[in-house]
Amino acid sequence: RDAQESRGLGDVYKRQKVCYAFYNIQKGVVTMKILVSGGTTFVSKFTAEYFLKRNNEVYVINRNSRAQLDGVHLINCDRMNLKNLLKDKHFDLIIDVTAYNKAHIESLLNSGVTFDDYIFISSSAVYPETNSQPFTEEQTCGKNSVWGDYGVNKLMAENYLLEHCTNAYILRPPYFYGIYENLYREAFPFDCAEKGRKFYIPQNGDMKLQFYNVSDLCKFIELIIKKKPDNHIYNVGNSDIITVKEWVKLCYKAVGKIPEFVEVDKSVQQRDYFCFYDYEYILDVKKQNELMPTTIPLEVGLKEEYEWYKNNYNSVYNRKPYIEFIDKNLK
Repeated sequence: RDAQESRGLGDVYKRQKVCYAFYNIQKGVVTMKILVSGGTTFVSKFTAEYFLKRNNEVYVINRNSRAQLDGVHLINCDRMNLKNLLKDKHFDLIIDVTAYNKAHIESLLNSGVTFDDYIFISSSAVYPETNSQPFTEEQTCGKNSVWGDYGVNKLMAENYLLEHCTNAYILRPPYFYGIYENLYREAFPFDCAEKGRKFYIPQNGDMKLQFYNVSDLCKFIELIIKKKPDNHIYNVGNSDIITVKEWVKLCYKAVGKIPEFVEVDKSVQQRDYFCFYDYEYILDVKKQNELMPTTIPLEVGLKEEYEWYKNNYNSVYNRKPYIEFIDKNLK
């Protein structure tokens, strides 16, 4: 089948396929053939493993520069140089975690691959900080001065995908967290708690953040494929908003400690000593909640992440010298 024919499958047929697939989950047989972009770090790695454990046939596309998950099928290439590796291949679902611009989407769609559904993990960075909050899916998107070209490029990727694929879904998350986290975020307060350090916090710690567990992301993807909602753009994330002080307390609690805070005034560049930018925003996730009313409580998810982190210290890349800066400049 050519791509157009594949994307033009009738709704009834597609719903029958989905019902059959979810029935087969209970029967212990392969349900879907899925392509995940990436597959070796954080969100893409967790996603590939999640669907692999649920009896799906999972393919990953990456440059094979890191260890692969057991059980996946590796397509070893750069997504901008796919050659003919995807030509005439068909997938029930593509989960695109690693597209950062229009060219990334364009390369995949023009590779000769066919598919039934496409889910793109975009970003909340597509909302300008000047928009009223909470950000809703109906708001005008554009450049955010905090995220700059990152958000603009994600938005261009979204637009290209929706223009060329009727069976595409866009997910816009806030900050991800969970098992396989490779950025120095939760690991920073975990380290401080383990060392019994005071925690240096921006001002009074009332800056608000919103999080989303990678496990909830995968559960929501399952629901989209099962229910085929009419809406194709979703903000995703926890309904509960948390201050940075509350977040640090939960991170310390996961380690079994209680933090002692030291407030740092605005004269000190926040990113020199803290793991988030001086920017708060809230996503409206009502549409997500209509399909998935509950998400993992942050306290539970952080405890799970810490238990993983204790045995995977070296999985966190690019550790920032926050502690060194604090010891040299703030004590």
